[in-house]
Amino acid sequence: MSKSFFNWTFNQVTRFLNKNGFFYTHAKGSHHYYTGIRNHETKIVVVPFHGSKPIKPRTFKSIVLQSGIPIDKWMV
Repeated sequence: MSKSFFNWTFNQVTRFLNKNGFFYTHAKGSHHYYTGIRNHETKIVVVPFHGSKPIKPRTFKSIVLQSGIPIDKWMV
């Protein structure tokens, strides 16, 4: 199944962030915070955890923007 805005789960997003230099810092409720350095800037990404449900497209787009990783790298 090819990647799109509609089929990313929490586990897939966190695995992708870990592979791209982000690491888990803490959680507050159901939101997990990941920190990494992109383009010499510290980035904080908030990823909501709601079981195995897919992340909503607008939320996923926000995660992509927070990370600073280009969208074409996410969609490989």
